Amino acid sequence: MQNGPAVRRRQLGEELRALRDRCGLTSGEAAGLLGWHQSKISRIETGRSGVKPGDVGLLLDAYGVTGVRERALLEALAASAASTGPGGGGADRQWWHEYRGLLPQEYRDFISLEAGAKAARTVELSVVPGLLQTPAYARAVTRAALGGLPEPKVDALVDVRMTRQAVLRADPPLELSAVLDEAVLRRQIGGPEVMEGQLRHLAEVSRLPQVSLQVLPFSVGGHLGLTGPFVIFSFPNIADLDVVVLDHLTSSLYLERKEDIEAYGAAFRTIQAHALPPRDSSDLISRIADGA
Repeated sequence: MQNGPAVRRRQLGEELRALRDRCGLTSGEAAGLLGWHQSKISRIETGRSGVKPGDVGLLLDAYGVTGVRERALLEALAASAASTGPGGGGADRQWWHEYRGLLPQEYRDFISLEAGAKAARTVELSVVPGLLQTPAYARAVTRAALGGLPEPKVDALVDVRMTRQAVLRADPPLELSAVLDEAVLRRQIGGPEVMEGQLRHLAEVSRLPQVSLQVLPFSVGGHLGLTGPFVIFSFPNIADLDVVVLDHLTSSLYLERKEDIEAYGAAFRTIQAHALPPRDSSDLISRIADGA
């Protein structure tokens, strides 16, 4: 299992170690140039600790890296590994740490990526995406997925789900493109009243300028999305930092190789092309809410 910020730290560390090797410096020599302890270089290169973008800049100066794009990419990678929330501001903006005792590390990593992303593309086959759930629907999903959980913990997890939705109202907001299988709309999670409220909420949020919501109707038959749901996060300024998240029963997998990003991006475009246009999707959602 790979975690979001941890994967970022390892990726950054590997890049910095390669640059140090390329300029012929040992880790001790690099540390000496910057007045650091050698162990700091080691922790950065192995991904065991984060590094501030400013310190990355110092390392790049020491390694003779002058390329504007290369420097920008590595400094952006450092910022992403730090998992800063919406609008920046460091650890004090990372509200999800208040739930450290409740949320597993992989969920906190997912939230950190979501909070720092510029855009998200998602395909869902079974449930409404968390960013678009109503409290009642989120409660029903949580109870179904985590049966036997005490009510205070259910309440806390629903609070987390609702707090996450702030990214859609941030300045600038997260740009969300979601494709939902028709089964998501017809599965009676929480009962008819809960589903009606959820469907009417979907129809409403689909009109937000930052949300593109499409439905993949049953009439399409088999499609690429049947391999499983996924999310693609894109980040400000540097396209090379895109990451794909795949959820499994007990863990999440983060894919960052260029070929993986391209494959899932192409899959999303194909699935999107087979889905109903946003206006038709909104109409279908409303008809199902009306009992069609």
